[in-house]
Amino acid sequence: MIDRMQAQQEDVRFRILRLLQDNPHLTQRELAETLGISLGKANFCVKALLDKGLIKLHNFKASRNKLAYSYLLTPAGVAEKAALTARFLGRKMAEYEQLKAEIESLKQECDVPPRV
Repeated sequence: MIDRMQAQQEDVRFRILRLLQDNPHLTQRELAETLGISLGKANFCVKALLDKGLIKLHNFKASRNKLAYSYLLTPAGVAEKAALTARFLGRKMAEYEQLKAEIESLKQECDVPPRV
């Protein structure tokens, strides 16, 4: 079983891989802003994904903007994203079921008839 901190780290990795797959030209600053994390954490996560071989950095040498680059998911990155997606979905479904049960319990406490 995965603990809460590991789940949060996995969620950030999942979201980064998902964002980069859809928008490979995002900067680390844009990733951080989109995910609501610090730039340092985004940098740390991107570096870890690069080190693990899940993404690669592609620099456009012909570009006038020498800082132009994109992050591309490697085949291992695509496979990891699929595994992370399944685990993320499982956690969110469990959270949903817990919330649903809590809502029903609160409704009973308030004597509110359940909606159909």
